[in-house]
Amino acid sequence: MKKAKKGIQTFLGPDTTLEGKLAFEGTVRLDGHFTGTIESKDGLMIVGEKAVVRADILVHTATVHGEVSGNIRATHCIELHPPARVNGDLNAPVVVIDAGVVFHGNCTMKPDNEPAGKTINLAEWQN
Repeated sequence: MKKAKKGIQTFLGPDTTLEGKLAFEGTVRLDGHFTGTIESKDGLMIVGEKAVVRADILVHTATVHGEVSGNIRATHCIELHPPARVNGDLNAPVVVIDAGVVFHGNCTMKPDNEPAGKTINLAEWQN
């Protein structure tokens, strides 16, 4: 049995610009620009404050501090922390959105073992 590695295994710095499909295990921190798709069955994706991501993301856990344009789906949890700016839909059993985050999209929260519930459009709900 493999031992889990602790800490960040891959760091893409602020001067990094990538395009394509990012598939990984463990933890990845992205502080640069990325366009494409991001996937990890059991991984943690951290989007740093200076990052600009134009991608659909499917991971175990997503923590966003930067800018994401695209849908984020996590099998465990999505966390949005200031100064995050997210333009896209969120789908996870647990979603945490801190005060100060800018979020435009729909949010669906359901445990993996339950059928999809009602999707709440936050813009309509607030009006």
